[in-house]
Amino acid sequence: VLLAAAVCTKAGKAIVSRQFVEMTRTRIEGLLAAFPKLMNTGKQHTFVETESVRYVYQPMEKLYMVLITTKNSNILEDLETLRLFSRVIPEYCRALEENEISEHCFDLIFAFDEIVALGYRENVNLAQIRTFTEMESHEEKVFRAVRETQEREAKAEMRRKAKELQQARRDAERHGKKAPGFGGFGSSAVSGGTTAAMITETIIETEKPKVAPAPARPSGPSKALKLGAKGKEVDNFVDKLKSEGENIMTSVGKRSAEAAKVLTPPINTESVHMKIEEKISLTCGRDGGLQNMELHGMIMLHISDEKFARIRLHVENEDKRGVQLQVKP
Repeated sequence: VLLAAAVCTKAGKAIVSRQFVEMTRTRIEGLLAAFPKLMNTGKQHTFVETESVRYVYQPMEKLYMVLITTKNSNILEDLETLRLFSRVIPEYCRALEENEISEHCFDLIFAFDEIVALGYRENVNLAQIRTFTEMESHEEKVFRAVRETQEREAKAEMRRKAKELQQARRDAERHGKKAPGFGGFGSSAVSGGTTAAMITETIIETEKPKVAPAPARPSGPSKALKLGAKGKEVDNFVDKLKSEGENIMTSVGKRSAEAAKVLTPPINTESVHMKIEEKISLTCGRDGGLQNMELHGMIMLHISDEKFARIRLHVENEDKRGVQLQVKP
């Protein structure tokens, strides 16, 4: 398991470190600080082991790319992963220097996360890492293009309206009337009669519905349910029939509350009210053979008068099979 990937100086100072398991900051700084002391200058190995961890490293000019792994991890896979880490760093940093790596630290961390997930190497190459970290979205591009188109259309509509208003003002001045004030400036009061006032009203009324479309979320033809559209058509049809002299009964299925009011018959409730319910649930085959049947009967007693609080209810049960009777306490 890969514990951490870090870029550190030759003195063991961590510049960027990404931990893939739970580790405290003091522990990772201690491991990296101990790393330069463990290296032997005479040997050509690119790994060094302690009692608990293994360092797999690659020198990069004045820095080290270090992977800290457990001792039972596969050293060949770790070396392959180390090479990929070392190739990623020049992709984001122009120079292998401490300041440059600190400046692009978050880009490096995102790239490290694409290589290793939860301590295990992902099957990715350099081109895939570059694609994943760029996070390009086709939907986002389409949305931006649609929004820019709508903004251009809105600006063109605004310019067209401004030209129409200027033309109307020139026409009013040419006829010897005072031009109406637009856009909140000036006054639409006219001294020469009602013709300019009529011009103002017609211009304002015709301009109202032509509002510039606001940039909105791009959406195709709406397939959502339109509530109430069919009801309006039915109402219009009924009104036409009534105008022709037809006798139409009012429908009772518009709202569930109204339907409940119409459909439920009035119940005659006495001071001692008993309600009996029977429910049959059965399972049968297609040829009519009965497979399972249950019959549930329920008697509910409601007493609303104190005089009848102590009464006895006699039920004639002529069942010979021993029906289960459960009385509510």
